[in-house]
Order: sequence, then structure tokens, then C-alpha cells
Amino acid sequence: MSDLLTHDDPTVPGLRWVTLNRPEARNAYSDAMVQGLVDAFDAAEADDKVRVVALTGAGKSFSAGGDLKKMQAHSGMFEGDAVALRARYFRGIQQIPRRLARFDKPVIAAVNGAAIGAGLDLTCMADFRVATTRARFGSTFVKVGLVPGDGGAYFLSRTIGYPRALEMMLTGQLIDSATALSWSLVNEVVDADALHDAVRTRAAVLCALPPLALRLTKSAAVRSWDLPIDQALQLAATYQGISQNTADHDEAVAAFLEKREPTFQGN
Repeated sequence: MSDLLTHDDPTVPGLRWVTLNRPEARNAYSDAMVQGLVDAFDAAEADDKVRVVALTGAGKSFSAGGDLKKMQAHSGMFEGDAVALRARYFRGIQQIPRRLARFDKPVIAAVNGAAIGAGLDLTCMADFRVATTRARFGSTFVKVGLVPGDGGAYFLSRTIGYPRALEMMLTGQLIDSATALSWSLVNEVVDADALHDAVRTRAAVLCALPPLALRLTKSAAVRSWDLPIDQALQLAATYQGISQNTADHDEAVAAFLEKREPTFQGN
């Protein structure tokens, strides 16, 4: 059985689901899952039919993060001395944040249950987070004597702000979905049986927009985060020059003036 599954949603053209598939281990990471995620996002980026990716977990958990049994055995991705482990992290699980940071199509995390440790961090690498009422979130590395080695210290603070992120990381506390919503960790909370439909509704809005403009807008937001204002404005001007010379831009303006629904071709 594959540790990662993908399929295109038949009800929302353009939406692809990526599912962490180790329910017996609460979807804790494996080496195969890490590589599978990288490959899945490579494939989604290369496929022009894919406009939005939804990321979720099989079973009752989103992801428990690290595999505690492998931690105890110091095996797999937890094997080796300090030098070997540093290289293993860089070449292994840290491929995921680097890949997602370059992925310019929208990503929705469908948080169907607990998102703990590296599982929480994975949700923060998405652009939107829709959670069920039973979801729980925790940056629990410190409770097992570890640090957020997968990039969580970077992503969590950018998602909920430095004070809240520091509180979560230093205490290892778990928060429920209602608290996550009030802290802006998630965008929406729904009942468990409504999760997929809520994600489809959000994805349908995104899939109906001009795809190139959508990708360039996400890229501008991500890349401008740490740029000086002059560089951010140069980037915006460059992207605007590209988008303003597309057929989809002309179609959007014409449809607005003619009071009709636009039809976008992706160019």
C-alpha cells in the first residue's frame, strides 16, 4: 500500500487531492511519504489541468508528524550521529518545505484530525486551512526533546505571528480547532462530514479564476514577504506586465463590461 495517494476530484475540475496514507501510524512521516509528497507536487505543478491542490490525511488523523517508534529505535530518518542527521534532514524531510515554498498554485490543507509536530508544520505550508471540529494542533517537539527540524519554526510564526508561535513551540501545548480559528491558524472549522465539501467549495472559487493571475498573485505574496519595498514593487510591476498581456485578462475585462460570466483558457 502506498504511503501517499493522489486523485483528481470529479466534482471540481482542476482540484487534485493528495492524501497522507499511513492511517495505522496516524499518518506519521515515512521516507516514502516524504518523497511521495515531493513527487506529487512536482506532478501537480507540471499538469496545467491542476489549479488547486487539497492536502489531507487518511483515517482519523491529519498527521502525527514524526514516527515515535522509529525515533525510539533511532532508525530510518532518525538514524545516525549529529552530522549524519543534519544531512538526513536537509536531504529528506526538508525537501517538503523547499518544494512547497516554490509551488505557486493554491494549496488547501483539509485537516481531518490531529496535526501534531511536523504534521502541524505541513498545514502551515499550505495557503488555506479548513479543519474539522475534532482537529487538534500542537508543536510538540520540545516534549520529546527535539526542535522543529522540518521548518516549523519558520512557517508557524508566519502563520499565527511570533508570540503565539513561540507559546506553542515552547510549551508544546495542544489547541483545539476553535482556538486555532481564533488564532487565525485555520480559515474555517466545519463538522467532520462536511470537510470535503467545504474544501471543494473553496477550491471551486479558486479554480474559476484566471489561473496565471492566480499563480502570479500567490508568488508575489510569498516572494514579497521578506523583500525591501523597492524590490517588492519591481516584482509586482513585472508580474503585472505579464498578466496584463494575457488573453484571460482581456476576457475578464470584457466579461465584466458585458455583464456576463468569463471563460478563461489559462493564457
